[in-house]
Amino acid sequence: MPNIIDHPDRPYIGVRGTISMTTFGLVADRIGELIGWLAERGVAPAGAPFLRYLAIDMPADRLEVEAGVPVAAPVTVERDIFAAHLPAGRYATVRHHGHPDQLRGVIENLLTWGAEQDLKWDMTRDGDTELWGCRLELYQTDPRVEPDLNNWDTDLEFRLA
Repeated sequence: MPNIIDHPDRPYIGVRGTISMTTFGLVADRIGELIGWLAERGVAPAGAPFLRYLAIDMPADRLEVEAGVPVAAPVTVERDIFAAHLPAGRYATVRHHGHPDQLRGVIENLLTWGAEQDLKWDMTRDGDTELWGCRLELYQTDPRVEPDLNNWDTDLEFRLA
């Protein structure tokens, strides 16, 4: 069952890309690189790595996505790695246990639940494109510890308007 939680402003480092559903790895596969980059600098992650969806145009199969890793305090970045903050606010959240390929149904259920609760998302539309203020998938399971995707825990957090 979804919950509503409050989050403070949260610093993170990340990379961004425009992808399709078949080229997701171009951004998602860089999470390990970000964690390694932090480790080289003696900085520990301050939470679960995530994907942040900025723009979703499903009819055109075009998504603007960030891969990110939370940090306790802002860090100096380089190359195409940037520093930013996840915005403070109220978030609807739900945990999924299972393969990430099953997230589509979990997302649909969260959006339906939000509509039933008369919640307003931090999202606007530009034609077929959804522009999200903060829509996250947080990967709670370390794949080095649990390589079986069917045993992964993923939290969805969608910011409310």
